Amino acid sequence: MSTEEDRFKHSKRLLKDENAVKKQSKIAKAHGFPTGPEHRLAKVHATTCGDSNCVMCGNPRKFFGEETVQEQRLFQDVEAHRDKRSNGILPPTEIEDERED
Repeated sequence: MSTEEDRFKHSKRLLKDENAVKKQSKIAKAHGFPTGPEHRLAKVHATTCGDSNCVMCGNPRKFFGEETVQEQRLFQDVEAHRDKRSNGILPPTEIEDERED
């Protein structure tokens, strides 16, 4: 029933999981963390304690009061028009205005 392509994809997934476990167990051993059950490292990073109340593992909005991107967009100052390109360079019309000043 399975084709050669299906078998190849399956073996690729297994290899990916094995590599992730090896990488995370190497990180855990380097930092002196207990490795515990190896299969846990396939989905969870070794340096994560897993406690959602931990400052390092929890949601930054809960601990530091950061806003989401959507909230930042909602609360930004709409009246102030910033005409800059994404790389920070001013448009040619504003460059000419600055030279005249």
